[in-house]
Amino acid sequence: MDNNIYLKRKYQYFSSKDDLTKPLAIYESEVQPDWIDYNDHMSESFYLYAFGDASDALFQYVGIDDNYRTSGKSFYTVETHINFYLEVSKGELLSFTTQLLGLDKKRLHFFHQMLHAETGELLATTEQMLVHVDMKKSKACEIETGPLQILEKIWNFHQKILSPKQKGSVMSIPKK
Repeated sequence: MDNNIYLKRKYQYFSSKDDLTKPLAIYESEVQPDWIDYNDHMSESFYLYAFGDASDALFQYVGIDDNYRTSGKSFYTVETHINFYLEVSKGELLSFTTQLLGLDKKRLHFFHQMLHAETGELLATTEQMLVHVDMKKSKACEIETGPLQILEKIWNFHQKILSPKQKGSVMSIPKK
């Protein structure tokens, strides 16, 4: 993948005027031709890729950008759960929402919804846990003050939102 793609994206940035009483709607994308598999719909690996892009949009939104990462700090994903609901095809427009589910000085827990941008249908969800890392020391560390303050503002509102039903779901085959 071309790393310069990050430079081409248009991101939203936090504003004190933003409505934080609902999940953030800060990222949209289009299903790319190379995301399509032999079943003629988006391959499962590209759902994760698209969710990763939505995570990048969240990071940019709170100030975790290229300048921040040059300090040697970033977030690493430590756990991901994806649920698939509907298939999507080449060229379809996707929109994403992001809800914070938990936050402390070193960890971030959130939930993305992938929606069909035109119909609003729920296509997939992901729940993720990330840890903030000092990449030079390969060790967890506290989130820097600026981004942490923005995340805390969001969290103050999002903790009042009903948690998604998929939160903490466990896979199993029901016993008969």
